[in-house]
Amino acid sequence: MRPDSDNGFASRVRSAVAWRWGTQVAAQIITWTSTILVVRLLDPTDYGLFAMSQVVITALAFLNGQSFATSIVQTDRIDERRVAQVFGMLLIANGTLAIIQFLSAPYAAAYFGEPMVANLLRVQAVIFLTIPFIALPTEWLARQLQFRKQGQVNITSAIVGAVLALVLAWLGYGVWALVYAPIAMFVTKAIGLTIASGLRIKPIFNPSGAWDMVTFGGTLTLCQLFWIIQSQSDIVIAGRLLSTYDLGLYSEALFLTLIVTGRFIPPINEVALAAYSELHRAKKPLGPYFLKTARMVMTVSAPIYVGLALTSEPAILTLFGEKWAGMIPIVGGLALVMPAFAMQLICSPVTNAMGRPRVYLFTSICGAIIMPTAYIWGVNGGFFDGETGALGLVHAWWVAAPALLIVTLTMTLPRIGVSPWALLRELAPIALACGAMAAAVLTVQRFAPIEMPILDLAVSGAVGASVYAATFWFGFRPLVRETWAMLRQRETVASAPAIHSPT
Repeated sequence: MRPDSDNGFASRVRSAVAWRWGTQVAAQIITWTSTILVVRLLDPTDYGLFAMSQVVITALAFLNGQSFATSIVQTDRIDERRVAQVFGMLLIANGTLAIIQFLSAPYAAAYFGEPMVANLLRVQAVIFLTIPFIALPTEWLARQLQFRKQGQVNITSAIVGAVLALVLAWLGYGVWALVYAPIAMFVTKAIGLTIASGLRIKPIFNPSGAWDMVTFGGTLTLCQLFWIIQSQSDIVIAGRLLSTYDLGLYSEALFLTLIVTGRFIPPINEVALAAYSELHRAKKPLGPYFLKTARMVMTVSAPIYVGLALTSEPAILTLFGEKWAGMIPIVGGLALVMPAFAMQLICSPVTNAMGRPRVYLFTSICGAIIMPTAYIWGVNGGFFDGETGALGLVHAWWVAAPALLIVTLTMTLPRIGVSPWALLRELAPIALACGAMAAAVLTVQRFAPIEMPILDLAVSGAVGASVYAATFWFGFRPLVRETWAMLRQRETVASAPAIHSPT
């Protein structure tokens, strides 16, 4: 399928982004309102136990067949039989994973030295049974750039999960509030997306004729494996070395700092792969779209993370309370490096959409080597004044994330015809604006300190946002006008978001 026109394609992409990202923002507002209340009712130990169980679920999830479902978006040949074959693969994969998780639960509990983990994992095995009824309709709708119904289902599931988590935490269910709420969300999504997609097919368990999809999905599955090693090794390593309390502080701090990269950026990923794939099938160069995407993503994410690093103390005390004060240096340290992580996430969709997932595979392998090595060294005091424990993991992020970004850019930019200098020119205004924002906030904090955390957070946030916006308006007004014109459809060239994080 070829884009009917640049204007028409741009309009469809903008509509898709608006619905997918906009509803994700709304869903996260609902979820985080509940989370802030739930955090105040639970203890760090509850989050430490939950983090241990999540490592196992995530480690198995790379085999859940989501990558095979993604092939529906990328392939140029699709029919009812091929969709039914993907459905069959999803059912086999996730049924098997549910059984594996249930049976291996005691061994995971023994590894962490926490018997409670076994009970958590047995109950959470049901999540895998919902995946086929989420993954297939999600990718089917994504191929058509239809995200309105997806967004409505996501908001509904967020409300269900948020309400249930809050009620169970209030009633004293402890860590089980963190377990049952996600299960309710997955079940709600499975039912809602199945209805919204309109798919009514019977699974086919014979892969004959679908080997191109199997090959593409299999490569992405390998990428997922190495991504799991990269993203979960910190908890696996720290789970045996840190107390459950300290692990809870680190895992919740990481969760907070991943709000943008892990919650708000990835939804655009679903639009991105479909948009880039369609552009590639139309023989259009992807480099210009990547540059626009890089600027768009960093314009939003960089100031958020710089601001969080500057205001970590009042933010934690205001949102979480005194008992979570141990998170302050962890959050501040992680926020500093998250822009590099966000930048890395926007690289893989370009080559994936071009049918070259081996580039993503190579960078995933590098991540699976660089990140765990840094975590082991960091948690044992190998970086910066011999700091161990959770802060040692933060220092590992400082070294490993930029190193992985360099590797990823080195592999990606030449293949899409973008030079490093072109990328730097796009990002330079953002760096200058963030620098001005940081200088202003630090000046206010130094010469007009405020004792009340909530007031300190409000003033620092207002000053930072104002300076950031003013720097762009007075220093880079053509970029502001270009962005505004694009949003109002005055451009003739589509700006396709390009983010594909492993999920």
